[in-house]
Amino acid sequence: MTSPSTGYAYLDRVLDPPGGVLAMAHRGGAFHPEVEGLENTMAAFEHAVELGYRYLETDVHVTLDGVLLAFHDNVLDRVTDRSGAIAELTLAQVREATVGGREQVPTLAELFERFPQARFNIDIKSQGAVAALADFVSAHRAWDRVLVGSFSAKRLAAFRRLTEHRVPTSAHPWEVLAFWLLPSGRLARRLTRGRPAALQVPHRHRLPGVPARTPQRWTMRVVTSGLVRRAHAGGVHVHVWTIDDPDEMRELLALGVDGLVTDRTDVLRDVLRARGQWEEPRDDT
Repeated sequence: MTSPSTGYAYLDRVLDPPGGVLAMAHRGGAFHPEVEGLENTMAAFEHAVELGYRYLETDVHVTLDGVLLAFHDNVLDRVTDRSGAIAELTLAQVREATVGGREQVPTLAELFERFPQARFNIDIKSQGAVAALADFVSAHRAWDRVLVGSFSAKRLAAFRRLTEHRVPTSAHPWEVLAFWLLPSGRLARRLTRGRPAALQVPHRHRLPGVPARTPQRWTMRVVTSGLVRRAHAGGVHVHVWTIDDPDEMRELLALGVDGLVTDRTDVLRDVLRARGQWEEPRDDT
């Protein structure tokens, strides 16, 4: 299935060449052996770019003094040698923490400056980051460099309003449900008022109450040929996260998905190269 034309340069880049796929480095490729333990750090993103990735996935929180950070958790505790809530710390205080014993938490501005040719898939992780990200995108005139999403319908609605829908956004869960349940992609698009430009979803969803380690038969398949077909009919991309297994990558690519988000940047690159779907970096990307 051919990717739809969305009207957003960020997404329509996949149409050149035909059959292209958006390969996204999740937090810089968090489980690549060479950068494992360094998620969302400059070192991880540099590694992904060196491999040839031009679409980088990250998350944003905002500090007490209003600085956007590329960081997943709302607290420092899990991945750094310090503790504390991001929203309650200044940038200077966050700078005292290190990831993997050597890397600082980067600001979003630093990533944009360091990788001027890269595009970013950004997940808004806190309500406080909504206005800060909208202002950042406007100040950097970065409407074509970002795709923004959130699990929170409230955050996403606020961001869309503040950016006047100039920025492509992925669907929140209720919007995904419309494309999953309704028989027509055009009907789903009408119901969601054309707001989402992409569905960013897991391949499978574990049913409520089912333990994390469980056979696939106890999970619900989210990405099907029908979902991809309906999304495309509604002018919407389908991106799947977070896919690290090569067989699963090939299965999803065969369904016609438009993008894959991965922690194993080496594996996805190898799979796409073997299929003739890996685009080597160009000066104008």
